[in-house]
Amino acid sequence: MKAAAILWALSVALFWGLYGHALQNGRSSAKPPEWSSFKPYLWVGIAYLVIAVIGGAIAMKLNNDNFSFSGKYRPAMTWGFIAGAVGAIGALALTFALVKSKGNAALVMPIVFGGAVVVNAVVAKWRIGTDPEHPTSPLLWVGMALVACGIVLTARYAPHGAPPKKVETASSEPAETAAMTGESLPQA
Repeated sequence: MKAAAILWALSVALFWGLYGHALQNGRSSAKPPEWSSFKPYLWVGIAYLVIAVIGGAIAMKLNNDNFSFSGKYRPAMTWGFIAGAVGAIGALALTFALVKSKGNAALVMPIVFGGAVVVNAVVAKWRIGTDPEHPTSPLLWVGMALVACGIVLTARYAPHGAPPKKVETASSEPAETAAMTGESLPQA
């Protein structure tokens, strides 16, 4: 049972580890960009909707579940919606992080997923509370410190690609000014 949980968790790590790079691939590589990074993000939402609804319905059917969400089943709907909202807000924040890092998934993803591990541990500790019979091991705090070190080391030393080459133009001043202000230059 534990092995199956670990295999499923590893599959999540695989898919979510690919997520930032896939989103990065959806960015416009034109200068200036022909579309914002939120155009592919919209399709992230559509994919979530389709896969969650179809996959969830199939999994419910395979587990002999019913499709009622009222009465005693209301927490499934409420907390499921909250979980989806938290996930969607996280994906939106991830898109903003990738935009601000100029698509540098190798920088952003270690921070996102290492930070998620720490947040998960803190929330788990908060939910359990203090139990004198089952005190929290000091190794939890050591582990979180190691994760923080791992975030920094991975984000710092992951391959980030070659620095962008400076394109020389007859008059590079307008291009440099536009690059600093984030404005786009008129097309010729």
